[in-house]
Amino acid sequence: MQPKVLAIDIGGTNVKIRIESDPEKRSFPSGPTLTPQQMVAGVQKLAEGWKFDVISIGLPAPIVKNKPARDPTNLGKGWVDFDFDSGFGSEVKLINDAAMQAVGSYEGGRMLFLGLGTGLGSCLIAEHVILPMELAHLPFRKGKSFEQCVGVKALKKHGKKKWTADVHEVIEVLSEAIIPDYVVLGGGNSARLKALPDNCRLGDNANAFVGGFRLWNPEWGNSVAVYHR
Repeated sequence: MQPKVLAIDIGGTNVKIRIESDPEKRSFPSGPTLTPQQMVAGVQKLAEGWKFDVISIGLPAPIVKNKPARDPTNLGKGWVDFDFDSGFGSEVKLINDAAMQAVGSYEGGRMLFLGLGTGLGSCLIAEHVILPMELAHLPFRKGKSFEQCVGVKALKKHGKKKWTADVHEVIEVLSEAIIPDYVVLGGGNSARLKALPDNCRLGDNANAFVGGFRLWNPEWGNSVAVYHR
């Protein structure tokens, strides 16, 4: 029997939660001082009345062996050594937040997901195998990283026209390197793009919840095993 899943999408501004049987999204503020203990307490209070068996968490940090490799940049401390299973009293699958939205956006084949938000999230999915990537801080142009050219600070500093041109160039460069069948753009700033490159479509932030639910489906079982090895 398929377990009932609580999906948690943790961002720098809000923590959002949903269960599959209820279209209602609930949320509470996060911020730069949010600890994992505070997150658990907030989720448990917010999820009252919902029934679930297991939990998926999308966290803005690299994940290795079902644990954060480092504390998220925009949250508080203590995430690396926190025991999420014990904290919630339920089995938890932890995944990078961009990867969780990528899973929810996936429609087969080889997909490159780019999250245009505060920074730049990235994930490749190939035949249901999740391959999270940390492309944001790689050098891109004139000593600047990808994130420095297409993150929210670049948008505010250089304006929408220059930022849009840089987003198109980043998509072109990464597509040439990774050769995806298609590219999905997620994150809050993706909606600012009026025209998209060929072979590219907009995602939806709500797909993060879909990804959280999918992680417990049998067809994603091998992928999750690889991701959490």
